[in-house]
Amino acid sequence: MRIEEANEAVQAILPKKRYIHTLGVVETAEKLAERYDANIEQAKLAAMLHDIAKYFSKEELSDIIKRRHDITNEILTFHHSLWHAPVGAAYIEEKYHITDKEVLDAVRYHTTGRQDMSLLDKIVFLADYIEPGREFPGVDEVRHLAKKNLDAAVGKSLQNTVIFLVERHQQVYPDTIYAYNTYIKNLRSCLNEQ
Repeated sequence: MRIEEANEAVQAILPKKRYIHTLGVVETAEKLAERYDANIEQAKLAAMLHDIAKYFSKEELSDIIKRRHDITNEILTFHHSLWHAPVGAAYIEEKYHITDKEVLDAVRYHTTGRQDMSLLDKIVFLADYIEPGREFPGVDEVRHLAKKNLDAAVGKSLQNTVIFLVERHQQVYPDTIYAYNTYIKNLRSCLNEQ
């Protein structure tokens, strides 16, 4: 699928505000891919498609999760805001016949992260977190880190996410914990160098 086709598909599905967010993620993913020598076309495609299932109904998301053997039903016991990522990967594979495992995984893990993320996983995960339209406490620090050390920026974004969820007495998805444990080491090293 070409980026122009993906853009048309996403624009037809997403509300304007989410589409604008998506364009910010694409722009940020492209810059990160250039900085860290990743495949720019893969980064732009995964970023463009990352939220394609964001506005599917809870019933539709749940039905797809239950139907697919590659999505664990365990995710249904967590907040439904996590469901759109694995469903989005399944949807783009089924509807648009995307078979690039790296693109599919980058979409699949853009909300939770995972242990030992690929370079593309990290770029899309981080681009979603730091795109220019995002404004929340801590985002500027992550943006600054992203210019110096991709893994440290991923670690800081995961740290912020875990703290946010814990302070609100919400569950933390296991993949997020595993990702945090992997990438927090890089954040500590980066901060110690300063």
